[in-house]
Amino acid sequence: MESKQSQVLNLERVQALETWLKTTNTKLTQVNGQRKYGGPPEVWDGPPPESRCEVFISQIPRDTYEDLLIPLFSSVGPLWEFRLMMNFSGQNRGFAYGKYGLPAAANEAIRLLHGHMLEPGSHLSVRRSTEKRHLCIGDLPATTRQEDLLKVLHVLADGVERLSLKAGPGIEGVSAIVAFSSHHAASMAKKMLVEAFKKQFALNISIKWQSTVKPSLDEQLSPHKPSKSLLPSTLKPPCHILSSPQTSAPPSRMVRPPSVPLGFCRAVGGPTVPQHPPPPRSSTSSSQGHFVSTVSPTSSVVLLCKLCEATGVGQPLYEMYYSHAVPDGFLYFTYKVCMPGITTVFKGLVMILPGPTATATLEEARQAAAQQVLQRLYSNQLAH
Repeated sequence: MESKQSQVLNLERVQALETWLKTTNTKLTQVNGQRKYGGPPEVWDGPPPESRCEVFISQIPRDTYEDLLIPLFSSVGPLWEFRLMMNFSGQNRGFAYGKYGLPAAANEAIRLLHGHMLEPGSHLSVRRSTEKRHLCIGDLPATTRQEDLLKVLHVLADGVERLSLKAGPGIEGVSAIVAFSSHHAASMAKKMLVEAFKKQFALNISIKWQSTVKPSLDEQLSPHKPSKSLLPSTLKPPCHILSSPQTSAPPSRMVRPPSVPLGFCRAVGGPTVPQHPPPPRSSTSSSQGHFVSTVSPTSSVVLLCKLCEATGVGQPLYEMYYSHAVPDGFLYFTYKVCMPGITTVFKGLVMILPGPTATATLEEARQAAAQQVLQRLYSNQLAH
């Protein structure tokens, strides 16, 4: 009694394939529903293919294999890679991808082999492969930095070449457009990255194909010059602390440091939230010229506010930007503080330890900024 497989497969064609493989010493690799040759083959001596080098081949008879297809498509030019889609029965699925070293070779394959008759009544369809190589990763933390995300993706996925970040109306958090070296590499990343981010960083990201890519490598988070375009319109300050018992002032603009994304920061060498934050003190210390805020919860901000009230220059307005993290656990913030009644704008950089919440961390950064402004005002007064 013939087996079920022998009823499905053309055993004569399978035998011909095996003989060809032994005779030519050709190696095929079974990977995720496809059988792959090359990528590159051992005899390849050129550079990796650029874009527009791949052709999509369809209407392949189900019992036709690489012993016929690879020599046919190699007759046009050397193949860098050939992938025949396979099902569990051992038949092909009727389509394949062939990649050449140059776009001109792919053009020639389309010109010469489209409509080629492999057997009576069977004509191949050969056309340009869309070869999507870009993924859009959405729902990333608002504080995601390009260089940090690139480090993570290089660890988790193969073939990552570059990425750019984008944000704006209608975008939750930050999205990244990621370019991969091949459609296959992008496909594999699309299958596994959602689960990998959930497992390793407790982040629920979304991934979809990016069909039209307009490179925007300028849209990156520079450590010392954050881009306002990367701040989602829905991001609001977690608290308004620019107020006194008598007057209120507009809230400051700020970029939140990581909350849940602190796990994300850990993966790229950033800080963790201390289990037991040190108790507030009324002194300050400095490291590398940047003041580490250890003041009590309201002292510096309130003192600066009262000083501004007493001199009649108006309430201080803060602009706080999360800058970067360092492996020893400190977060860096850049700041601008201005008073309506004077032309001087105070700018600087502060380093702090992260608090138990995003709000507490921002408060600590603001306190450190106010402390530096107070010291500069005091130094100016002594100088005069």
